[in-house]
Amino acid sequence: MFKEQPKGLAIAFFANMGERFSFYIMMACLVFFLQARYGLAEDKAGNIYSTFYLLTYALALLGGFIADRTQKYKGTIFVGILIMLLGKILIAVPGLSYSITLIALFVIALGNGLFKGNLQAIVGQLYDKPQFAHLRDRAFSVFYMGINIGAFFAPSAANGIRNWYLKSQGYIYDADLAGLSNSYLAGRLEDSTHLQLLADKMAGAPVADLQAYTSEYIDAFSTGYNYAFGLAAIAMTISLLVYVFFHRLLPDRKKQIEENKTIVQMPWSEEKPRIIALLLVFLVVIFFWMSFHQNGLTLSFFARDYTSTHVGPVTNMFFELKSFLAIIIAIIGLVYLVRRKSKMIEKLIGAGMLLVGGALAWYFYGSYSESNRIQPEIFQQFNPIFIVFLTPLVIAVFSYWNKKGVEPSTPRKIGIGMILAASGFVIMIVGSRGLTSPADLGDMPSPDRISPYWLINTYLILTISELFLSPMGISFVSKVSPPRFQGLMQGGWLGATALGNGLLFVGSLLWIRIDLWILWSVFVLCCLMSAAFIFSIMKKLENATGNV
Repeated sequence: MFKEQPKGLAIAFFANMGERFSFYIMMACLVFFLQARYGLAEDKAGNIYSTFYLLTYALALLGGFIADRTQKYKGTIFVGILIMLLGKILIAVPGLSYSITLIALFVIALGNGLFKGNLQAIVGQLYDKPQFAHLRDRAFSVFYMGINIGAFFAPSAANGIRNWYLKSQGYIYDADLAGLSNSYLAGRLEDSTHLQLLADKMAGAPVADLQAYTSEYIDAFSTGYNYAFGLAAIAMTISLLVYVFFHRLLPDRKKQIEENKTIVQMPWSEEKPRIIALLLVFLVVIFFWMSFHQNGLTLSFFARDYTSTHVGPVTNMFFELKSFLAIIIAIIGLVYLVRRKSKMIEKLIGAGMLLVGGALAWYFYGSYSESNRIQPEIFQQFNPIFIVFLTPLVIAVFSYWNKKGVEPSTPRKIGIGMILAASGFVIMIVGSRGLTSPADLGDMPSPDRISPYWLINTYLILTISELFLSPMGISFVSKVSPPRFQGLMQGGWLGATALGNGLLFVGSLLWIRIDLWILWSVFVLCCLMSAAFIFSIMKKLENATGNV
């Protein structure tokens, strides 16, 4: 994976992977934590989630500005890691007031703003040297895999910690019980019959004081998430240590400038069309991220309220980390075994992985019952694992197109990605037919549940669209940005992501007001309109950027 790449790529990869694992632990459960701890309705929890996501990326503009002005990219990254660690330690403390939790979220967002865009800028600087320039696109795809390896393990880690704490307090996880308990304690639940049945079932005996029982359950439920945030802080610490011990392998832009080894400015006549092209691309991707990041909001609500809570043993293998890992090991082994370029030792290792992974998968399959409970947060693992597996395939497709002389330019890939994203939400429109709208359900769980494969297939299509748009877009920014604005332009890419995240609340706002099929149609329309816009200005973009 790192063959022929500069050594600094591996450092950026692992530092970023630890931070992203930490970040996605939070994003897997943040909206559920806010609802459980503070009794917030979906729209209010969605507003906080959206604002936090917005600040996380918007503050990258500040981080890029600081790094560009001081040329101290590595120092800015270090400070960002420290600030993020402080915020995650703070939010891991159980029983925080609402205001202190919001402060902790802002601290995390500030640290991320100093860290993320500047790390991407440094990765780009690794490929400013002529001997590495041709590896830039491949490098950013590898870098993007690091993000998603961390994100794959995060939901299971968050759930595991929360469930461990619940069990230590004498409870088990039940999303319906948590939601109904919040509604009951807030005085919104008109009929407590279903809540009483769930409480009696969990307690193993009739619950006489429902007020006390639901309050204690919610306290244990939300405290379990605090411990999950503690795991996020530990992961952040590991990321910090990787960076501290190995940052010397990353380029030092300030030192390069002092030694006159790098050209840091070009004429404004050359900079202007590049900046305009980047701003136009940023405008388009706003609507992609507004739609895509519904995975932690309305798509998570859908997973909780409308998707089957129990599945058979085959499906459960993809929701239990141990069996999923066994399947992954077997697949990787099969790839090495049948790949033509594999050496004999690689084929033997592949055969061993296939046998061991297959045997473990079969064992785990046999250990599962006919009906197994699944948890809504786990759906968020499908996007990152799809990215890890599909990235080599997408790179191979791009390489094939390149050899044939028909590879689309990066702006065209972005346009294609927007069309693919729209098709992902079309799946949700079809799957939501006949389901009662959240507005009509009120605080009661849906009596109608659909197969989890509707959501899984949506994540699959959205992942393919992301691979056409995100890693290639980051690489595009790295290539097109004027040298003196590298940090700021990477911050601009993240700023566009921020604006998209700032619009996430549209989903949670509409969630409790309109039918589901109309909600998903809003995102289909946004993606298609964005695709139409970028194709309408395609020649201008390609002319300004040399058709990269």
